Amino acid sequence: MTITEAKSIIDEYEYKSVLTDDEEFLLLEALEFMINTTKETEWMVRLGGYHYDKRNFDLALKYYEMADELGDKWAAEGLGYIWYYGRTGEKDYKKAFDYYHKAMDNGNLKSMVKVADMYKNGYGVDKNYDMYVELIEAAYTYVKGVPYLSAPQPEVYTRLARIRQKQGRTDEAIDLYVRAKDFLAQRITYNPFFGDLNIMKWLEEELYELIDFDRADFDLYDLYALLKQPVRIAFAYDGKMYEVESVEEDGSISIRFGDSWYRDIDDFFAKATIAGERIPVLYEKLYAFKVV
Repeated sequence: MTITEAKSIIDEYEYKSVLTDDEEFLLLEALEFMINTTKETEWMVRLGGYHYDKRNFDLALKYYEMADELGDKWAAEGLGYIWYYGRTGEKDYKKAFDYYHKAMDNGNLKSMVKVADMYKNGYGVDKNYDMYVELIEAAYTYVKGVPYLSAPQPEVYTRLARIRQKQGRTDEAIDLYVRAKDFLAQRITYNPFFGDLNIMKWLEEELYELIDFDRADFDLYDLYALLKQPVRIAFAYDGKMYEVESVEEDGSISIRFGDSWYRDIDDFFAKATIAGERIPVLYEKLYAFKVV
């Protein structure tokens, strides 16, 4: 394998929503080749991110630590997430705060948001709501209008929406939630990362606490709200109609889509496919949603 071949494999497969076993093997081999050949921390972070997305958190930790020890400016963010959420079995808020703060000092806006959260909750640092608001307001000035899908607009907008709601500025809060949803839906289309799907789920819950749900006009992510109770939804893709149904069994809701069953709405968004593509990737091509 050459560097050119490895980069070509990575470009083709790194953000493909569904990989065959052979494709995944080639991708991992190419990333390992780039690490061993170039010694550049970028490839360590990208391989760590791939394993994080696949919930192989021990391997994610390995590659993030490798990159951080070599001075990478972005690896600290990944390490912050691992220790904040206890991805490898143990939460350590002090480590998480230090890593997030390190990444924030390097200009990482997502880590700025997480540092703000830790001040709000008193995790790894003394609780300080005013500092939380100050950091989120500062982050907003950086991300508003930024066109890059990797920018933490939804993360900042949803937090600022909660702040505005607490301030009694409900209309502003609703506008922030709507803008966050649109931006996040586009990001998920390119990379249906489970963390972004969680943000979308929480956003939907918070938005519909402020506005009424319109059953005559809704989209894919409104299924987070609709499928909480038994209901059947129809929608179209490429001229063909599909149905998804939520079914109550023993006090819990399972999801049926076609001939497949999913244990809950998270499982549905993580695994359901049409024509070999995960459903979130097809967001802009799905239409005619209606309650059957």
